Order: sequence, then structure tokens, then C-alpha cells
Amino acid sequence: MNVGLLLITHNDLGRYLLDTASGILGSCPVRTRSLNVPGSCDPDKVLEKACALHRELDQGDGVLVLTDLYGSTPSNIAARLLEKYNILVISGVNVPMLVRILNYPTCSLEEMANKALTGARDGVVVTARKLAS
Repeated sequence: MNVGLLLITHNDLGRYLLDTASGILGSCPVRTRSLNVPGSCDPDKVLEKACALHRELDQGDGVLVLTDLYGSTPSNIAARLLEKYNILVISGVNVPMLVRILNYPTCSLEEMANKALTGARDGVVVTARKLAS
């Protein structure tokens, strides 16, 4: 399997998240790209860039698209990609999600999406100190 990974996020968040996750692991074994969406963007022009990045990433096994905030402009652009391409979209990208994905670079598109979801959920924990009685 050779699934591509596209992050569509506000500003440069996607690039920073990818750099962080790759730095933790020491490499990035998945073909990845990030697309920044500035607040003053023209969504149609950003969609054109997203389509070009999709074509670059998809080698037949699909592309997993991650966005930062469901219902936001990056998420809406990703949803428009669903109409055209073999992709899955997950909103709420975080570092644990990316680390989990990068640890399973040979998964199918559906398996990679499941790894992303479990990584995100399992990576969010509450750490509290014990309160004195």
C-alpha cells in the first residue's frame, strides 16, 4: 500500500505538525504535503492547489486528508475534494494522530484512517496530581 497524506490547515499549522511528528520519529515514511489556508484566502484557488497536491500524492491507493477544525475553510475545501477523488477526510489533526499514522506507512486508506482516529483519541489524556485529603 502507498497512501498519501495531505494536511489542509489554517496558516502553517500542518507543516509544523508534520515537522514535529517527523522529528519525533526521525523520518517521514509516508508521502506527505501540507497546504496552508490563510484567513483571507480565495477558497476556489486553494481548492485548485489541493487538487494539484492530491494528484501528486495519489499513486493509486488514495490519500488521507487531515484538517484542523471541522466546519472551517480548510475542512470545507477537503470536503470538496471528496466529490472528485478517492480520499478520506479526518478533522481534528494532532501530533499523536500523525505519529500513529507515520508508524503504519503501509496501511490501506481505511486502515490508516482508523490508525489516525485511535492515535488521536489515545493521545489525549488528562494528567492530574493527587489532591491532598
